Amino acid sequence: MEFNVRRLAADASTFLSRAVQFTEEKFGQAEKTELDAHLETLLSRAESTKHWTEKIMKQTEVLLQPNPNVRMEEFLYEMLDKKVPMRANNHELLGESMIDSGHEFGPGTAYGSALIKCGETEKLLGSAEKEFIQSSAINFLTPFRNYIEGDFKTISKERKLLQNKRLDLDAAKNRLKKARVADARSAVSITHTHTHTECNNHLSLFLNAGQLWAEEVQQAETELRIAQSEFDRQAEITKLLLEGISSTHAHHLHCLNDFVDAQAAYYAQCYQYMVSVQKQLGSQIVIFPSTFSNNNQPPAASLPAPPPSQTSPALNELRSTSGTRKARVLYDYDAASSSELSLLADEVITVSSVPGMDSDWLMGQRGNQKGKVPITYLELLN
Repeated sequence: MEFNVRRLAADASTFLSRAVQFTEEKFGQAEKTELDAHLETLLSRAESTKHWTEKIMKQTEVLLQPNPNVRMEEFLYEMLDKKVPMRANNHELLGESMIDSGHEFGPGTAYGSALIKCGETEKLLGSAEKEFIQSSAINFLTPFRNYIEGDFKTISKERKLLQNKRLDLDAAKNRLKKARVADARSAVSITHTHTHTECNNHLSLFLNAGQLWAEEVQQAETELRIAQSEFDRQAEITKLLLEGISSTHAHHLHCLNDFVDAQAAYYAQCYQYMVSVQKQLGSQIVIFPSTFSNNNQPPAASLPAPPPSQTSPALNELRSTSGTRKARVLYDYDAASSSELSLLADEVITVSSVPGMDSDWLMGQRGNQKGKVPITYLELLN
């Protein structure tokens, strides 16, 4: 118990001494030991590294997850040491909507088929995005966060300790300075009293005071040597840690390279997905004449010119055999008689050639419905 009280009193005395020294420095009433230029440069470099590391981390998190509410939710799960629940990202949600609408419109229609293909591609993009985010978090964000929460905290701790040792050193210097001034004044008083007074009692008092101040000077010198030694030792420790910033920069450079590689792979994969679906859709797109009116209806004056595919050997082959073939409807068509089949743009029907039928017509079938259909409204599919 006695040891604890003494330790507490010593700590309180040290804290008070540092507080007094710090206050006097602020008001210009005490001298301050300046750190050497190299150490100051290292400290400035460490602060700059911390500042920009935190800023890069923050902006990377915004890039990987633009939604601030989701970022806050993920932060809370991390603080609670719980696994973040899996959720569909925006690409996957869009893909699901496209696929559902494609099935609603009909996979057999050109539009429905295209929606399904685009939806599947969007889901692939969403999957690639998740892989990119996971890779970036592990190989880029985590090392940066480890530096802020680990290495820099150690540097800050040692830097604070260096600041305390510096205050102790300057307080010891100030104490020694005051003790020497008092000792010098005491010596002058003793000389003056010994010369001009006849009272031996006064002389004895001044001699005792002079001895006390001499002891105070000696003790202050001892404390100064100890404080100087501790300050020098802490300065070396802090300097060694700060010089490790170069290794930190080299490690972060490696992480940055990994991040760039992950981005390049992600965007290249997305490009491949989009080029693939672009080719699939491009093979189904037909450029409509500019004179077309609304509702996919051709001009009433005449039927549209047959698309290039209708003059291909495929049509000749269909007419020369009794086989069937799939065809996509280019425009809406309303049957003029019961022998004809009404058509909807983008639907896919089965067609065949009937002997003796006009060359501008084919026999179309949709389920159990059959009827003549104009060739100019169709595009034969491979």
